[in-house]
Amino acid sequence: MKVTLINTADAGGGAPAACMRLLKALEAKQVDVTLAVQKKLTAEQLVVDTVSNLQGRANFFGERLPFMTFQEKDKSVRFAFSPANTGSNIASQPAVIEADILHLHWTNSGFLSIKNLKQLFALGKPIVWTLHDMWAFTGGCHYSGGCNHFFNECGDCWMLRKPHIKDLSHKVWQRKAKFLPKAKNLNVVACSNWLGDVARTSSLLKQQPVQTIPNPIDVNVFSPKERILVRTKWKMDASVRIILFGAANINDKRKGISYLVNALYQLKKNYKGNENIEIAIFGKNTHFDVSTLPFKTHELGIITNQADLAEIYSTADVFVSPSIEDNLPNMIMESLACGTPVVAFNTGGIPDMIDHLENGYLAEYKSADDLAVGLQHVLFEADADGMAVNARQKVLKNFTPDIVAGKYIELYQSLLR
Repeated sequence: MKVTLINTADAGGGAPAACMRLLKALEAKQVDVTLAVQKKLTAEQLVVDTVSNLQGRANFFGERLPFMTFQEKDKSVRFAFSPANTGSNIASQPAVIEADILHLHWTNSGFLSIKNLKQLFALGKPIVWTLHDMWAFTGGCHYSGGCNHFFNECGDCWMLRKPHIKDLSHKVWQRKAKFLPKAKNLNVVACSNWLGDVARTSSLLKQQPVQTIPNPIDVNVFSPKERILVRTKWKMDASVRIILFGAANINDKRKGISYLVNALYQLKKNYKGNENIEIAIFGKNTHFDVSTLPFKTHELGIITNQADLAEIYSTADVFVSPSIEDNLPNMIMESLACGTPVVAFNTGGIPDMIDHLENGYLAEYKSADDLAVGLQHVLFEADADGMAVNARQKVLKNFTPDIVAGKYIELYQSLLR
């Protein structure tokens, strides 16, 4: 059984990280597996690139520039919507031709157009499509922001400059509707129960089999570290309480930093004992002024090394994720694996990982007040040692490479019988 995973990249975001973890998990289970990407960024031998550098850049700008110039409502949606009208035909690539099963992941940013996806489906090979966001069943948005047009037909899209019934989102939806609902070789996997439930309600995928398999995580890399040692290394005071926040791009509105800021001010104003709280933040930051936060803040920048990430999670007393739309956030799983409890909004796939008051706190959706309550509870009221044990155990029981790879192998085998 030869499996080819297909993803835009092998580094640089949540989907590449999840895909690479699955690649290594399948390899460890003796699966003949390859990851085909648009542009190879790592030295991993099992990864092959399928598109030249020049072609990849041309595809990216060929999709993005017209959208930016004529379609986007504003900069906030610039990368939140993918028309997928340019891409590369990889159907004749050796990694595709030699595969028994094609396993799609995240293929946007000019890698595969909708036409290119149809070319892969036309090969007749079994196709597994792991959804890392909502794009597969919408008219172009990666997260709908509360819109439910994908239940029937997309159109009148709030992300577009001139929304109307026959706008770009409707045209993208129509292109998908020509092949996805009736594709006989498609098997959909959602990373979270939430995304699986939403996919089953969509007009494009409701006729397709949808199951839930989470992303795996390396529990040897992401494991609890000695707090005093890692705080010394990262120049943090061993005597204070550390609240950790991270995101690939902390300015992304979907990641909810405005709710975090409000919650921190509530924590400062309404709760005692907050004089020994400090904040640590990591991720890309282009314009957020950390000096506006009410506590001393350690800005750690972009962290790409997984061992460094594991140390940073271990410095913290709590990780906070104020995201308002998310599938199965890697950072929450990483934090739990390191024994650091998490406070987050009760939304998306987050409840798949956080057991309320057991390994963290699920705050009322979009309530900065309740987010502050959760931070206060984890920092000063909960059994810290018990929560740390529960956090680690949640991951060991549900998200290890062995468990997740086993579920995928069972699916692959069922498709080849």
